[in-house]
Amino acid sequence: MHTLFRISLHGALPALALLIASLAQAADTGLLWKVEAANGKTSYLFGTMHSDDKRLDALPKGLDAALASSEAFMIETLPPRDPGIFLLQDNQMVSSFLNDAEVDKLRELADFHSMHTEAALRMKPWLLAVIFDLPKPQTPFSMDAKLMAKAEQQGKRVFGLEDTDEHFGVLDSFSMDEQIVMLRAVLKRSQKDKQRDFEALIKAYKTGDIDNILKRNEKITGDMLPAALWDRMRFKLIDERNVRMAERIARQVEEVPVFVAVGASHLGGKGGLVERLREAGYQVTAVK
Repeated sequence: MHTLFRISLHGALPALALLIASLAQAADTGLLWKVEAANGKTSYLFGTMHSDDKRLDALPKGLDAALASSEAFMIETLPPRDPGIFLLQDNQMVSSFLNDAEVDKLRELADFHSMHTEAALRMKPWLLAVIFDLPKPQTPFSMDAKLMAKAEQQGKRVFGLEDTDEHFGVLDSFSMDEQIVMLRAVLKRSQKDKQRDFEALIKAYKTGDIDNILKRNEKITGDMLPAALWDRMRFKLIDERNVRMAERIARQVEEVPVFVAVGASHLGGKGGLVERLREAGYQVTAVK
């Protein structure tokens, strides 16, 4: 143990400084991040919550200035031009994969979410699972949509990190049997349980702790599904897309100052966008 004290102060200080810096980076939290490139261009990365909940209207300090200073706006994907991509093909009906009790529940949830029942019966099971696991919509405008509208009003170039085929094709890549497992898991959940989990996610989001947001999101979905299906879904929805999105963000921030709005679950964790952009050589710091 005494040998540790023989390290010269001169040699220890740089190592200590590096350690403190790394700990500070690991401990920082926030939803809005400044991304600084070596060429001097400054861009911003903002973690959104894909919801229209009014509690999300209070945007983080500095967000308006960050958006105004950017020349371009990137969102996960632009709205699809063809709503047919959400429908089953060959006149299939999701009811043919469900029992009578499940179809009754589907009809009940379609009514709760103000959906036309016949349209819901033609939708892909993964989409129904996503919609039915959310609270009743309050408005047609999510946080992401509001930010995109603001960027358009400011005359910014708006484009997607992923095209619509890439974005929605992720869940399309799951088999019909796997999609039905997703839907059945949601049909079994009570509205009370859904609301409880949503409130927990809102609470986590409001803290700005991106690692906790990711963990909370993973727990909610992971507890619903068989482990093997959840592992594959997590890889396809988070890990694999983070690699692609980080590469595309890096290309853009080298060209013009850009404001990137992406689901907050993509920011945290070892493979998250904050860590990946740092590893790529960018200075990424939370805006306080």
